[in-house]
Amino acid sequence: MTMKLITGMMFAAMLFATEQGVAVLAQAQQAAGSYAAMAPLNEYLMADRDAEIALAKSAAPPELAKDATVVVLKKDGYATAVEGKNGFTCIVERSWMSPTDSEQFWNPKMRGPICYNAAAVRSILPYTLERTKLVLSGLTKTEMITKVKAEVAEGKLLKPEAGAMSFMLSKDGYLGDGVGHWHPHLMFHVPSTEAASWGANLEGSPVVLDSDHAQGPEPETIFMVPVGHWSDGSAAESHPH
Repeated sequence: MTMKLITGMMFAAMLFATEQGVAVLAQAQQAAGSYAAMAPLNEYLMADRDAEIALAKSAAPPELAKDATVVVLKKDGYATAVEGKNGFTCIVERSWMSPTDSEQFWNPKMRGPICYNAAAVRSILPYTLERTKLVLSGLTKTEMITKVKAEVAEGKLLKPEAGAMSFMLSKDGYLGDGVGHWHPHLMFHVPSTEAASWGANLEGSPVVLDSDHAQGPEPETIFMVPVGHWSDGSAAESHPH
């Protein structure tokens, strides 16, 4: 065997090992939640409309969810799938409702079932609809932030209305890699304020400040209160860490 042939074989082996290493690294990064850009739109959509309706409704207690409006995601944004009659609206939010600096922002697996009361439908749900419209129109995260801030300044997007709250009680949601469905909880949406105003994050307090979303372009603070049962009635684990 000539030295030239041996050298060629060694180079090929090194190239194969490098390619394999890159592939493994890419898989590891993806598994760890590294999503650098938006995936193909179809990965964010749910092909089964009824399944998306059911998942959205699972955010709230059945007695409430059965009479709620439900919206589902289509290629051009959210559209009403079920007309409700109790003022609540249930929706499955996608990853672009994450904090804009989150590694999960483009995670196509994320599904966040949430059900808003009437006050939140009027003042909080529009954030989701607008972010979604901007993302689907092809804007970058930076462009989206700039646009949302401008619409807040112009009064097109409002501060949270008094009494705005939402349910996140779905056992079937997926809130991000390493998080899963997290823990059933209520969310209270208020104009930007400090954690101390609600006694959040204190030893023994059931109130948790959603600090992850505190730096977003929307003018709100979210306080979360974990509860003991999922919407299907099954018991949850003790207070989450």
